[in-house]
Amino acid sequence: MLRSYIRSAWRSCRSNPGYTSLNVIGLAIGMTVSLVIGLWAYYQYSYDKFIPNYQHISQLKINFFSNGGKLDNMAYVSIPLAEAMKKDIPGVEKVALADPFSPRGLSVGDKKMIMTGAATEPAFLDIFKYPVISGGKGMLDDPNSIVLTESAAKALFGNEDPINKTVKLENELELRVTGVLADIPGNSSIQFQFLFPFRAWELHNEWIQKARSAWSNNSFFCFMQLTPGADFKAITGKADAILKTAMGDGHLMTMIHPLSQWHLYDRITNGKVDGGFISYVRMFMVIGLLILIIACINFVNLSTAQADKRAKEVGVRKAIGSSRRELILQFLVQSCFLVVLATALSLILLVITLPYFNALAGSTIAIPYTKPAAWVVLIGFILLVTLLAGSRPAFLLSGFKPIIVLKGFKQRTGSGTLMKVMVVSQFAASIALIIATVIIYQQIQYGKSRPTGYNISGLVMTDMTPDLARNFKALKNDLLASGAVTSVTAATSPVTNIWSHSTINDWPGKTEVGGNSYINAARIAARDDDYFTTTGMQILEGRNFNKTVDADSGVIILNEAAVKQMGLKNPVGQTITWAGDNRGVVVGVVKDALMISPFTPAEPTIFHHSEKNGSIIYRLSSNMPSQAALDKIGKIFSLYNPSYPYQYAFADADYEKKFRMEVLTGKLAGLFAGLAILVSCLGLLGLAAYTAANRTKEIAVRRVMGASTTHLWLLLTKQFVLLVLLGGAVAVPMAWLGLNSWLEKYDYRIGLSPIVFIGAIVLSLFLTLLTVSYQALKAASINPVDSLKSE
Repeated sequence: MLRSYIRSAWRSCRSNPGYTSLNVIGLAIGMTVSLVIGLWAYYQYSYDKFIPNYQHISQLKINFFSNGGKLDNMAYVSIPLAEAMKKDIPGVEKVALADPFSPRGLSVGDKKMIMTGAATEPAFLDIFKYPVISGGKGMLDDPNSIVLTESAAKALFGNEDPINKTVKLENELELRVTGVLADIPGNSSIQFQFLFPFRAWELHNEWIQKARSAWSNNSFFCFMQLTPGADFKAITGKADAILKTAMGDGHLMTMIHPLSQWHLYDRITNGKVDGGFISYVRMFMVIGLLILIIACINFVNLSTAQADKRAKEVGVRKAIGSSRRELILQFLVQSCFLVVLATALSLILLVITLPYFNALAGSTIAIPYTKPAAWVVLIGFILLVTLLAGSRPAFLLSGFKPIIVLKGFKQRTGSGTLMKVMVVSQFAASIALIIATVIIYQQIQYGKSRPTGYNISGLVMTDMTPDLARNFKALKNDLLASGAVTSVTAATSPVTNIWSHSTINDWPGKTEVGGNSYINAARIAARDDDYFTTTGMQILEGRNFNKTVDADSGVIILNEAAVKQMGLKNPVGQTITWAGDNRGVVVGVVKDALMISPFTPAEPTIFHHSEKNGSIIYRLSSNMPSQAALDKIGKIFSLYNPSYPYQYAFADADYEKKFRMEVLTGKLAGLFAGLAILVSCLGLLGLAAYTAANRTKEIAVRRVMGASTTHLWLLLTKQFVLLVLLGGAVAVPMAWLGLNSWLEKYDYRIGLSPIVFIGAIVLSLFLTLLTVSYQALKAASINPVDSLKSE
């Protein structure tokens, strides 16, 4: 019987190739989009799940009251607090300190490479049990050890066994390879290529030695493994009490951020996890479901539209004894046959499109051919789509009464209203996606057009190394003499980021400004008086730094946001206390600069003078092609930093990365909106053909009575125009509410313009008319004699 059903399905497909093609192609597109988004969402949800006991791993973070009583959060803690977590807090099994994971230079003989790594305590590898290829326990116990990932070991040593071989770090530390880890998967929140002992880095850096007793120096990551069922509230309560005793007040509080939330729940508001990337994942999952539903609606509409053609078949089958149950099963099998064809086509499309999607989304998802669970899910997906798309036609067609259809009368399907509702739903979703695409694009352009507060064009940044720091003066002179740059400076942060924060403890008139105890401020140490000249930041009041650090001991420059937060009316000459007991005289005020986000206010910022810098900043000369300038600059850097290759980043390209998530959302929304419209129009094309075929004799009579082609075109298209307008009426409030909610997370945002909503509806109307006009004009132009001669 099943074989009979399949043969019947095949004959039906062959007898209606146009409808079959529209059905299969539309369904395949919808399924491809759903599969791509499903694989991507699964990848996002799988983050860090490969780590054993990931449920018990957390990071300790700090909440602090700042800037108008707002509760902010930072991912860094002090060494004394981490030590207290180890010794004094029940429920904490293991604790590991680490400095930020950042690019550093590694060399083996003549091989010199920049790789990402961090200094960590030995317990780090006890907490994060990454797969070990070679090496045993305690791989970081020796202060002179280093652990590499498999790809890093291969890059440095080729096919040789790296164990016990020596690696030079930053051209200063001689470290012995004690272990090799499997490469860190792409779905890991922490990415690195090597680890070395925190103790080794501490012995090499005096500031870390001082930080061991400094409760106010929050510069380190603190990772923890907690006991199963640990009470987060009890742990943070005890930690807060320790902090309050050590600091003398309660403006700092601890927060535990579980590893399971790092990737998807990365936004912290008012001291609590408040969503984050999960909102994008859910949004795209909804979009994927919408497009699949649109494709299923097409399937239902096109199948239902052919009901009259199948009516006599149903009548004959019922007359010879087929039960309704058998007919339902037959039509479901036929629907399943089409769904399987669509699935096969969608898998081909998936193989073709997945590399492009990965390139667009920056992901590494792949089709899990070898996983049985994936095939089970795919089969379940086929059955689900069969039920979604095939149930309505199956129950409708099987319900026809044989005595009526065999006499030649048309059976009323009762499906007209439902069909119209489904078409309206299709276009509501499509129009909403078009509106979302335009609004996201406008928000991105709004952020890009916002003044940055510095001249971003032609600005280049290179990370400072110990060798470059020692030779900075000579490096700067040679760069300026080369003619490739117009100015050079150095600072603790690149212009597109802020790597350090401090608190402003006291300032004139403090009690008059909302009673704030502290103000959290960005902290940037400039090496010389060329910082503001090189970056293009504008000094509004007072003076610049002097050429040497010694000449400017104890002076600071503030930005407008810091002055506003403190309520300083005449800031130049005022003395403030910051970073504990540092007293600084304000000698200048600079215009606000957007170093973090183009959608948030500029952070209060303190600029001070120091030779401890992390980034070299220089401006390329406009008199020399950029590539020629970089080639010349690279040779100079290699002269003073021979151990490592020359690396650089353009400030404008770095700034562009701040829009990455919005740009990705906009591109995907645009792509999915286009696909939704395409699938909807495929369905309309089939419905228009069906409508024209059903009204052939009516059209012929109207032609005989004198109706023009234009009149007949209007007659056949007006119902579709009405359906699109109804879809727009549904889409507008839906899109308005959703986009308002999305825009609320941005401090600087656009308003929602009615023109965008009207434009989306007009575009949908145009595409609808373009789709149905061919069938309408074709039907209107048929010779009425040919249509009526059978009567």
